[in-house]
Amino acid sequence: MNTGTKDHAQLSDAFNADEARVNWHDETLWFVRAKRDKAAHNIPEWEALRENASQIKDNVLSNLHDYLVAFEANAQANGIKVHWAANGAEHNQIVYSILQEQGVDRIVKSKSMLTEECHLNEYLEEKGIDVVDTDLGERIVQLAKEPPSHIVLPCIHKKKEEIGELFHEHLGTPEGMSDPVFLTAAARVHLREKFITRKAAITGVNFAVAETGEFVVCTNEGNADMGAHLADVHIACMGIEKIVPERSQLSVFLRLLARSATGQPITTYSSHFKKPRPGQAMHIILVDNGRTTQLGRPDFRNSLKCIRCGACMNTCPVYRRSGGHSYHTAIAGPIGSILAPNLDMKQYADLPFASTLCGSCTNVCPVKINIHEQLYKWRQVIVKEGYADPKKTVAMKAMDFTLSNPSVYKTAGKAGRFVLKHLPFVVSNKLNLWYKQRDMPQPPTQSFGEWYQQNELKNIKKHNNDQ
Repeated sequence: MNTGTKDHAQLSDAFNADEARVNWHDETLWFVRAKRDKAAHNIPEWEALRENASQIKDNVLSNLHDYLVAFEANAQANGIKVHWAANGAEHNQIVYSILQEQGVDRIVKSKSMLTEECHLNEYLEEKGIDVVDTDLGERIVQLAKEPPSHIVLPCIHKKKEEIGELFHEHLGTPEGMSDPVFLTAAARVHLREKFITRKAAITGVNFAVAETGEFVVCTNEGNADMGAHLADVHIACMGIEKIVPERSQLSVFLRLLARSATGQPITTYSSHFKKPRPGQAMHIILVDNGRTTQLGRPDFRNSLKCIRCGACMNTCPVYRRSGGHSYHTAIAGPIGSILAPNLDMKQYADLPFASTLCGSCTNVCPVKINIHEQLYKWRQVIVKEGYADPKKTVAMKAMDFTLSNPSVYKTAGKAGRFVLKHLPFVVSNKLNLWYKQRDMPQPPTQSFGEWYQQNELKNIKKHNNDQ
C-alpha cells in the first residue's frame, strides 16, 4: 500500500475524521469478535484444540525444511508443478512466466494475502495482464483502487452506499441503489462471465499437506472453486509456513479457522486440490519472502504459526478505531505489526507502537501466538536499531534523566502540579495528542512522596504513644 511517508498515527487521523464510520467499524468488528466467543464457548475442547494446533505448528517450524521437501516430492508425483520463490519479485516473475507460456492475458483470482504481500496485481497489470479479483469484498476494493483493509473482510471499511456508487460506475447498476441483496446479485452476474471466459485462475493456499502433496483453499463464496475448476491453468500461491505434516491434522485447523474468523462452525467451502484434472496444468509457488529470516528470530518465529483468521484484528481496540489502511502494509492489525518490521524495519517501525499491549490479541489467537509480547519485543529492537520516532527518543531520554535524579523528579512534579492548576492551557491544547481524546485529571494537592512522609510521621507518633 502506497501511503507516501505517512505513519500509522497520521493515517489513523484521516480515518478518524469520519466519526460515524469509525463507530460502526468498531461495533461491527466487535460483533464479529462476540460471534467468535460464542462459537468457541460452544466447544468444550476449544482450548485443547488451540494447544494442539500450536504444538503442530511448533513441529512444522522446527522441521520446516523436511516437510517442504516432502510436500514438493508428493505434489510432483501428483502431477503438480512446484516452483520456489525467494521473494515477492521472484514470485511475480514466476506467475507471469506461466501466463506467458500459456498465452494468457486475462485471469481470475481468489483471495490471497500472499499475492497482496507481493503486490502481484500491480505487477501483472503493468505487464498488460487483466486481473479480476473474484472474492466479492476483494472485487469491491479493486474497483475502488484500494488494498483490502482486513484479511477476512476486505471491504469492512466501506459503507453500502459507497459500494452502490462503485457498482453504478463500473457495473451499471441503478444510481442510488445500495440494497446489499441487489448489489450481490449484480456482482454475481458480473463475475460469472469472468469465470467462464478466463483460462487461468490464481488462488491462495490455506493449508498444504506434506504427507499427501495436496493443498486446501477455504472460502465462503466458492469463487476459488469456480475459478480453479473452469480454468485450464490453476496457479496456487503459498507462503512456506502453510505446511501441515499430516492430512488428519487438517481437522484441528479447520475447526479453529472459521470459528476464530467469523464465528462460523466451518467455512462454506474447504476445497482439497491434489492433482490437476485431465488437460489442466496445476502450479504451486512456494514463497519465502522474509519467512526464513523471521524463523531465525527466536523472539518472533511464533508469528509464522498464523493461519490468517483475523481474530486479532477483530478484537484489537486500536485496529477497530484506526482502520486497516492505517497500517500501510498488506496484513494489518496486531499480527501485521509483527510481520511487517521483519520485511522492512525502517518503513514499518511505527507499527509495533500502534498497540495498547492489552493482550486481547494473544487471548483470541487460535494457534496461541504471543502477539502482544512480540509487539513489545519489536519496540525494543526498533529503539536499539535507531528506527524509533525521534520525538519519542528525546522524550524517553528526558524521562530517563528525570526519573534517575530524585531532586529533578521532585521539582518536575511540583512544576507539573503548578501548570495543571494555574496554566492548564499549556497542557490542554491540540498539540497534546493525549489530550485530544481525554480529559486531563484534576491536579493533586500534594505529591505521593509528600503524602507518604506526612502519614509516616503520624504512624511514628502513634507508635510512640502506644508504647
